Amino acid sequence: MDKTITPIQAINMALDEEMELNPKIFIIGEEVGLHGGAYGATLNLQKKYGEHRVVDSPISEIGFTGLAAGAAQAGLHPVVDYMTWNFALQSIDHIINTCAKSLYMSNGLLRTPIVFRGPNGFNYGVGAQHTQDFGCYYGAVPGLKVVAPYNARDHRGCLRKALRDQNPVIFLENEVLYQKPFERCKSFDDKEYIQEFKAVVEREGKDVTLIGISLTVGLCLEASQMLEKDGISVEVINLISIRPIDYATIVESVKKTRRLVIVDNSWPCFSIASEISANIHEKMFSMLKVPVERINAEDVPTPYALNLEQMSLPSVEDVFKRVRDMMK
Repeated sequence: MDKTITPIQAINMALDEEMELNPKIFIIGEEVGLHGGAYGATLNLQKKYGEHRVVDSPISEIGFTGLAAGAAQAGLHPVVDYMTWNFALQSIDHIINTCAKSLYMSNGLLRTPIVFRGPNGFNYGVGAQHTQDFGCYYGAVPGLKVVAPYNARDHRGCLRKALRDQNPVIFLENEVLYQKPFERCKSFDDKEYIQEFKAVVEREGKDVTLIGISLTVGLCLEASQMLEKDGISVEVINLISIRPIDYATIVESVKKTRRLVIVDNSWPCFSIASEISANIHEKMFSMLKVPVERINAEDVPTPYALNLEQMSLPSVEDVFKRVRDMMK
């Protein structure tokens, strides 16, 4: 058996496992059937489960999202596959006004069990209209659960959890991570493995806490290794759940380190990093040795030119320098 597994393989595995268990689950999206998805997430699933459960849709996000929302409220459990979350802007009315609000507006009578998934945020060389990070968009909306996995374990375990949830779940993957090999950990030997929507401490430390979100978890882990050589012990948290945020794990870590840096690929205004920073200052102001630091993307649409693109997003060097300066 391979010692590594990629997130896209883990997604395919999770979909297969849950579709086998629950006949109400179906997938709908562009090229999900015969082609197996733009990135291979639904590879061979139409062959196994049939065209009625893996549905190739027209190129109309507003159309197939509305169809899936209605199907969910009628008793099925759809998985809406977006080629990119940027295209979901065409269907945001269904996501927010139909799916997120119906339970509250119906006094708990009308549930919408549905999963929206696809690549979110930065990818190399695709320009401003295909690199937006939507974590803070959907994280602001009551009625949604919002998840941003990092490694293969997260993608499988959290997607299985999402497919058993009776609420609408926004599942924000990242294209850069899709083909990245991760260790095939023991969770893949457990056929029943489900991962809660909770933050995970990926590396323990005592001097400073770093929080990464999806792709930026990798930056934090790499920077922590560099900082260790300078004698700085870094605790790295993989946030995973954007709504709700797992403050219990964050607070426990910051009580120990008394320093916090959040690395977030979204724009700095009204970002996830802003939300965490505000809450930690409110909850733990007297415990902090220094103010919470945020490392965000620059406040501009992502440039297309390679040199400008590199300058516009957080880097390992940015994290390393910010933490080292904080420790002076």
